[in-house]
Amino acid sequence: MDFTNKVALITGGGGGIGRATSLGFALRGAKVMVVDADAELGQATVDIITQRGGTSAFVQADVTKSGSVREYVEKTVALYGRIDCFFNNAGIEGKVVPIQDYDEAVFDQVIAVNLKGVFLGMRYVLPVMLKQGSGAIVNTASVAGLFGAPGMPAYVASKHGVLGLTKVASADVAAKGIRVNAVCPGPVETRMMRSLEAQRNPNDPEGVHAAYAAGIPTGRYATPEEIAGAVLYLCSDLATDTTGTHIVIDGGRSGTGGVAPQRRA
Repeated sequence: MDFTNKVALITGGGGGIGRATSLGFALRGAKVMVVDADAELGQATVDIITQRGGTSAFVQADVTKSGSVREYVEKTVALYGRIDCFFNNAGIEGKVVPIQDYDEAVFDQVIAVNLKGVFLGMRYVLPVMLKQGSGAIVNTASVAGLFGAPGMPAYVASKHGVLGLTKVASADVAAKGIRVNAVCPGPVETRMMRSLEAQRNPNDPEGVHAAYAAGIPTGRYATPEEIAGAVLYLCSDLATDTTGTHIVIDGGRSGTGGVAPQRRA
């Protein structure tokens, strides 16, 4: 998986899976454009890459706004000349609330970031790749895009939608040298999971963590680096005939047909 002379664009690159993937690309030779709504976190990723001898830059952006997405794409091309790999990763968890009580504004926000943001990313990156005649896109979905999860209507709906967009985009551009796939992580050791654990049971988030881990055949959460590994593979020359599909990284949980136990306050 050599990305020398390649350009990788990563949204949500300020932390967790996005940061691990940004570093993974950079350490394998890619020039990396990090995009995040949080300027401090995004620049911190760039600083880590630079300290490790890599090449990287940062653009602050709101992935829900067409003009902001167009800008991060244009800045990437202006600085590095092309986009070979696009990790369409920015996302938020929203609230854990039963659907009958779910706030409409929160629902709209989650859909805007997780689904519209993915659409807009492909909307503006694909013309660049079509002009090149090559490129690989990986969208971040989730096991929540394959199953339901109580109290998470917006997140689950958005991730089901990401898988749908992935299939449509792949069908649109497969004959033109561009591949579009998705990753479906299960629980990962990130800020997002800390938030969800605390929402499930504010009095015992550690207990929620333990319960989730106990429902995973491997007995643990994935690391951000393990998700990054799947993204790098899908963007590499090892996966040149892989498109329109998704890779599940969940320690075998979905393979058992079960869902990790839910603990409530």
